[in-house]
Amino acid sequence: MMVALSRVGKMVHTDKILGVLESAIRYLVNSITSLKSMNAEAFSNSVWRVAAELEYALFLFSLTIENGQEALLKLNPEPRNLQLDKILLGVKDLIRGAQEYFKNGDLLNAFRNVRLARHYIFYVQNILAKRGRKGTEER
Repeated sequence: MMVALSRVGKMVHTDKILGVLESAIRYLVNSITSLKSMNAEAFSNSVWRVAAELEYALFLFSLTIENGQEALLKLNPEPRNLQLDKILLGVKDLIRGAQEYFKNGDLLNAFRNVRLARHYIFYVQNILAKRGRKGTEER
């Protein structure tokens, strides 16, 4: 009985993960549009939502992937001197790649892509936070 419940639980997580990744892409598209239209508040809100969706996806992955496997994956170094739109497009590619890996049953590479996407989104959030602090210091 316990095995069946576990399998059903993983199936539920599978559906949720794909939905969360699709939601992250929608917010990412909104953030790119906001960046192009120079709407700083909408951009910041959309980036925050992308980060939240990616965090939730990673949580769901942690419930799905066997213990310890995700800890073996290492992140790439910080993106240096990249424009925000390039970073966001890279994040979009990572999420799309994660969806493909996930659909093909490669949970570890899907997890790796989502974790790396979240890493880059945190980098963007850090840039926004620095800009915000700079703006309040000038006032």
